[in-house]
Amino acid sequence: MSGVKKPNDKHLMLFSGRAYPELAAEISSLMGVGLVPTRALNYANSEIYVRFEESVRGSDAFVIQSHAAPVNEWVMEQLIMVDALKRASAKRITVVAPFYPYARQDKKHRGREPISARLIADLFKTAGANRLMSVDLHAAQIQGFFDGPVDHLWALPVLADYVTAKYDTAQMTVVSPDAGRVRLADMWTDRLNSSLAIIHKRRDPDVANQVAVHEVVGDVEGKVCLLVDDMIDTAGTICQAGEALMARGAAKVIAAATHPVLSGPAIERLQSSAFEEVIVTNTLPLPPERRFPKLTVLSIAPLISRAIHEVFEDGSVTSLFGGQS
Repeated sequence: MSGVKKPNDKHLMLFSGRAYPELAAEISSLMGVGLVPTRALNYANSEIYVRFEESVRGSDAFVIQSHAAPVNEWVMEQLIMVDALKRASAKRITVVAPFYPYARQDKKHRGREPISARLIADLFKTAGANRLMSVDLHAAQIQGFFDGPVDHLWALPVLADYVTAKYDTAQMTVVSPDAGRVRLADMWTDRLNSSLAIIHKRRDPDVANQVAVHEVVGDVEGKVCLLVDDMIDTAGTICQAGEALMARGAAKVIAAATHPVLSGPAIERLQSSAFEEVIVTNTLPLPPERRFPKLTVLSIAPLISRAIHEVFEDGSVTSLFGGQS
């Protein structure tokens, strides 16, 4: 036989950007795999430089970056990391973005608007990514924007297990804050065996982060109402929804969301809101000074670490969610 034959052992390597190294370190610890030493810095003119301190040739590389503000800087850093891996001959590159950047710009509402979520997928592909992994995409169709496998993880099991352990779900109504979250709320009702209510809202297309009208559809009187969403940004919508539920006789209102963006006045609004508890995951960094007594933060690291393990072992990510994806 001509040529040289050698064993082809798979080699998993974890890489972390600078946006949220604590989450990457937690994932690394759970997997028992050290993060690859990386030199990353900003030049005086704000350009980003990245270099990995050990060989990555032939590796199955997972690049972890949470896209908190400033989003554009961390997107660029992750793209540069992917490009460096491609040029250093990594065998497969998986972008791990717990919070997918620009996810809310997933379609055109009016003429002359971009579809920025598609642009982000194209940028990752062009940089050299073979695979994407994210948690609770704002819109399911984003999976189709990337020309390759997309592992769409659900935070619902993490959040629902906590809610089930703390609250009586027999007296609970799961509430969708708008028509776009009905599918998510329906999954919650199946998980908790609870009833469903929907809040109808009207949003001014010319004014960002502002909601005009609320109507509650469903029985909420005397119930523990659980408002579920994929993210809390400025918290205007979810706080108004909580007030609308209390005005219609809800016994108490709690909120559960995956991504704590918490921009601008969000923390002040949530602190003074009708919510008894606000439950989120740590897909985005929340330093101690941005936390408050009503806030409960659950770790998403065990879920991401299991998903990375399944991808590396050519297993089933869908099996983590009972066959749903």
